Amino acid sequence: MRNNDSTVWKKRGSRQALLRNALLKSMGYTQEDIDRPIVGILNTWAETNPGHVHFRQLSEAVKRGVWAAGGFPLEMNTMSICEVFFDVSSLIYRNLLSMTTEELICRQPFDGVVLIGGCDKNVPAQLMAAVSANKPTIFLPGGAMLPGKFKGETLACGTDSFVLWNKYTSGEMTLSEVSNYEGCLYGSAGACPIMGTANTCQTLTEALGIALPHSASCLAVSSEKLRISEQTGRQIVKLIEKDVRCLDIITKDSIENAIRVLMAVGGSTNLIIHLKAIARRAGIPLDLMEFECISRETPVLVNIKPHGTNTVGLGFHDAGGVQALMKELQERLHLDGMTVTGHTVGENLEKADDPYLPDVIRPLDQPVIERGGIAVLKGNLAPDGAVIKRSAASSHLLKHRGEARVFDSLEECEAYLLDDDSDMDENKVIILRGYGPKGAPGMPEFGNYLPIPPKLSRIGIRDYVRITDARMSGGAFGTVVLHVAPEAALGGPLAAVEDGDMIVLDVDRNRLELEVPDHVLQQRLQKISQKQHPDIERGFLRNFIDHVLQANEGCDMDYM
Repeated sequence: MRNNDSTVWKKRGSRQALLRNALLKSMGYTQEDIDRPIVGILNTWAETNPGHVHFRQLSEAVKRGVWAAGGFPLEMNTMSICEVFFDVSSLIYRNLLSMTTEELICRQPFDGVVLIGGCDKNVPAQLMAAVSANKPTIFLPGGAMLPGKFKGETLACGTDSFVLWNKYTSGEMTLSEVSNYEGCLYGSAGACPIMGTANTCQTLTEALGIALPHSASCLAVSSEKLRISEQTGRQIVKLIEKDVRCLDIITKDSIENAIRVLMAVGGSTNLIIHLKAIARRAGIPLDLMEFECISRETPVLVNIKPHGTNTVGLGFHDAGGVQALMKELQERLHLDGMTVTGHTVGENLEKADDPYLPDVIRPLDQPVIERGGIAVLKGNLAPDGAVIKRSAASSHLLKHRGEARVFDSLEECEAYLLDDDSDMDENKVIILRGYGPKGAPGMPEFGNYLPIPPKLSRIGIRDYVRITDARMSGGAFGTVVLHVAPEAALGGPLAAVEDGDMIVLDVDRNRLELEVPDHVLQQRLQKISQKQHPDIERGFLRNFIDHVLQANEGCDMDYM
């Protein structure tokens, strides 16, 4: 079906066109306004999304730019996703937002669109929609949050909340003491100030070339963000005039650039799922091991929380942000691809400065970590792959052999880990299963809900190996193997692990193995049935369970 645009929609000579023009004039617009190209501004503002509460102001700035450049802006609100406000995994609603956004882009009379987003699932959802619709598009990142302060201590949302909670569960702090920090964990509107999933998503929009230079890392609550917003409005009109479409910008080369930047910033493992989904929607082949190949030759260069000491909107942005990082990486990037500036990646980088703060964005020969932030694992426990955030893991655990303790319930797992009388020790490998795309459903971020056992914490042990078919917050840390595919609920090998089995993890060799003979593993798997969720009978949740793909395929719907 042909996508709608304003040239056909407004054309005189039919009763429909008469009604359309009349309804636009009923809102006070003039014929001169109506004759301009229509720019859709798709805004994910909502009061159930604290990171997006400033988006109304950003949208007004975009409109100023559109009007100034000769366009006609029309704003629409869409669904807005904040992980914390949903009572099920918000990854489910990434797919719903992508589908509804695609329909709005295609069926409304927009000649081009500005997408305003910032938080974890909103950004990939909007990009999935954009590549599917393939109109002239610019993404406007909502910007980074200010860090918080409590009694002189700098705090950064999720990362420090995990630290605080571990101190509570280990008995180092009371619940009342922990609660005193609540008003200071989040400093303002915007994406959580660490290089968690939200800021990794925003960073990669700039790396893809679909957002303007310097737009990803600047503070959400800054005059700079408003100026970039207005500039975004001006630039979308130019893209419409030149008919530069989304798929002219998001290509195999630009996705490879984005993966390289992902590894260099030590970004969130969730972006492997999101980039796979975007590439699939764009019809671009992208194998899981391509992430590993790029990671092996791309060191972590950015000293930023959760693996470093700085935050995004202050430290990283002050050091030059994404453009300065890409300048440092340019000999390893594809430089010929078009961007929303109307210039190529290479032309943009010619105007970029070297990093201003070399301790924040390191030179290639002085990295924070020698290899990229994420590694891909395979083996008989994860035939279709799994991932680990190397930059958040403990180096001494990257090669480990340990005895499995297996849990099908997060509650039971937490109870075991917090029990001083359990047999848990630093050598055990904790298996949490049944929380993949179909199993949970929605693959929640339960990889960061496995606490440090108090009895280990008291003797200075701060990490152990965890394996799950769930996800992990980009702000979390620890040696956690994630996204195991196929998932347990689908009858994957993770479902066949038993207490006492030996597990081998060797990150440098990309190895994740269950030390059980093949015939024994097959016998166990034959006894396992897939999870059906008979309690979920209707609605998008049922649709998601029936049609979602596995983590290694991007967790999109099989019919999209």
